Amino acid sequence: MEFAVIQTGGKQYTISKGDIITIEKLSDEHKEGDSVVFDKVLLVDDGKDTTIGTPFISKASVKGTITKIGRAAKITVVHYKQKSRYFKKNGHRQPFVKVKIDSLK
Repeated sequence: MEFAVIQTGGKQYTISKGDIITIEKLSDEHKEGDSVVFDKVLLVDDGKDTTIGTPFISKASVKGTITKIGRAAKITVVHYKQKSRYFKKNGHRQPFVKVKIDSLK
């Protein structure tokens, strides 16, 4: 089974064809249905041999299609110090993009 390791959004993802991955928000100009190309490929394994980049593999790319753009569930961030009347409460929703992997080259 063919798979690759790509880097995007400061993180690394192990992917293969047909996978749906949730990654950090890419940028504001992308919409649902757009195709994206990831060119920061760190490793490619086609079942027979493995190619490892230093740090990236030139001429290797991964193509995908954006299926959903949204924001994750809200998390609550609380800062509290006892006996000093210090209490801060904030909420945060992390934006994400779901990408369906179409091809590895």
